[in-house]
Amino acid sequence: MGIFNLFRGPDINQGLKEFRSAANAVLLDVRTPQEYREGHLPGNLNVPLQTIGDTACVVSEKAAPIFVYCHSGARSGQAASVLAQMGYSNVKNIGGIVSYTGKVVR
Repeated sequence: MGIFNLFRGPDINQGLKEFRSAANAVLLDVRTPQEYREGHLPGNLNVPLQTIGDTACVVSEKAAPIFVYCHSGARSGQAASVLAQMGYSNVKNIGGIVSYTGKVVR
């Protein structure tokens, strides 16, 4: 591992591969509704970071695999921490959509 790898965030493309192979997984977009409308990943739920406490209404199973993303990876990291504090045991920050190489849904 090189020194520059220390500063690299999660890889959203790899995270999506893991999401697709996980049973009963949830893909969570924590960007604002406006950002979401500008383009999002297929098959996700939009729960903005500001309302992340409402996730329990959307994901009732605390052990469900939850893959979280945002624009750059910062908010998804915050959301993953909050979800862990809420008792979700299988949460992964997959980074930011800015690094996504596929097509987005509008």
